[in-house]
Amino acid sequence: MPISTPKVDSILVHSRPYHIEAIKGRLSNTLQAAALRGHRNLVQILLDRGADVNAQGGEYSNALQAASLEGHQNVVQMLLDRGADSNSEGGEYGNALQAASREGLEKAVQMLLG
Repeated sequence: MPISTPKVDSILVHSRPYHIEAIKGRLSNTLQAAALRGHRNLVQILLDRGADVNAQGGEYSNALQAASLEGHQNVVQMLLDRGADSNSEGGEYGNALQAASREGLEKAVQMLLG
């Protein structure tokens, strides 16, 4: 089930605060959920509205680790461009590089190595 729909996007754009702690357990925040699913437009909206690019929590620890694990290269690059800490540790996979490496995602690994 997609996490992003036009209705969800509209709610998020008009909601305050923009860093919504709506998802508990595996995912700790909306930015992490959007990154995990590769919803580039929603990630952009959330970042533009002030979401914390390095927010920690949940199974994936942060949005960069979630996007890296799934190989969403456009989202990985967007998060890096917005200041995501590629060395941030936590979650089940350790860090974004370990998550991408675990899945054999060469392009994501190269992006994270800079």
